[in-house]
Amino acid sequence: MLERLFQLQAHGTTVRKEVVAGVTTFLTMAYIIVVNPSILSATGMDFGAVFVATCLAAVIGTLIMGLWANYPIALAPGMGLNAFFSFTVVGSMGYSWQVALGAVFLSGFLFFLLSIFRVREWIINSIPMSLRFGISAGIGFFLALIALKNAGIVVDHPATLVGLGEVKVAESLLFFGGFLLICALSFRQVTGAVMIGIIAVTGIAMMLGMVEYKGFVSAPPSLAPTFLQLDLAGALNVGMVSVIFAFLFVDLFDTSGTLIGAAQRGGLLDKDGKLPRLGRALMSDSVATMSGAALGTSTTTSYIESTAGISAGGRTGLTAVVVAALFLACLLLSPIASIIPAYATAPALLYVAVLMASGLKLIDWDDVTDAAPAVVTALMMPLTFSIANGIALGFITYAVLKALSGRWSDLNASVVIIAIVFVLKFIFLDAA
Repeated sequence: MLERLFQLQAHGTTVRKEVVAGVTTFLTMAYIIVVNPSILSATGMDFGAVFVATCLAAVIGTLIMGLWANYPIALAPGMGLNAFFSFTVVGSMGYSWQVALGAVFLSGFLFFLLSIFRVREWIINSIPMSLRFGISAGIGFFLALIALKNAGIVVDHPATLVGLGEVKVAESLLFFGGFLLICALSFRQVTGAVMIGIIAVTGIAMMLGMVEYKGFVSAPPSLAPTFLQLDLAGALNVGMVSVIFAFLFVDLFDTSGTLIGAAQRGGLLDKDGKLPRLGRALMSDSVATMSGAALGTSTTTSYIESTAGISAGGRTGLTAVVVAALFLACLLLSPIASIIPAYATAPALLYVAVLMASGLKLIDWDDVTDAAPAVVTALMMPLTFSIANGIALGFITYAVLKALSGRWSDLNASVVIIAIVFVLKFIFLDAA
């Protein structure tokens, strides 16, 4: 049956290799079952319900990817967009988390339509590479700011806006220790480095009496507080246009980049360098996002950590099925997840930020018309506490700078249209 479903022999793999690969991928991304509820609960969402929604969204998305698209790619609620959901859409813009979930659902639905009508290729190919790198780095900086804020390292200051918090307290020391441990283990290529760091910090905090042990295994918490609580009518408000676009835009490029990167690592591209069954893979992502929003979590996306499993030999959807089974088993671990403090998950956020900031090295720094928009995009995300604002200002800067520089050939219809839409948004919507 497994051979018929996944074509193991044709892909040069075995059941054992696929299982090992699935376990490897899971260990590298398991931190999300702790980090995502921690971030989303800042909006007032029930921690236990978000924990269950996170696990189930990962199960649904990863199973669809494995069984339908037959790729060793795992999905789960994405880092960056969960922070945008909590701290910008709900925290800064003042929308309810129910409306934010509605926006996530609509972005997934639009992603689904783009996949069906094959508009996605036109969008992906027409967006400048410098802006893509700037967006990735900006999300990283955004996560870094949230990590440092959660750990009490960066605090507000009446004169300078931000300042240095108390670094000698136990929470701060544990944060720095966890971050250094994760980086060191990652450099040594230890599987599950991020999860090990989170568990180590929590364990030390427990021994110091800073957190209380509440058990190891229990029945899953109720999903009722978030299940089908999304507010689609509220998300259709004109002020949510840029938010929906930000969810869609980031997910589109994140997913596409992850799929291509993982496929290259596993030799899954065809002779023309294209990814077979790309439509199925992208639709798996969009369906997972809509399902996750209905369950009660932010955008679900493909994880670049899947390359860890691919490096371990995973080549088919059986790897993804193994990952999904492990996420399902995690539903019983809510007592452990609920006691992990913010200063234990913050090191994971800062580590992910380091990885995402690496895209800056790919920018053509000798061409200021490419470098400047990328830097504007990257800096505006953390400084305005909004991924959407960073994307908007980046597009506007790119279009105007290219035009003023006489580099008309670098512009295309989609970039100009998007830039104009964002200008109108700042003029009319923000003014209102």
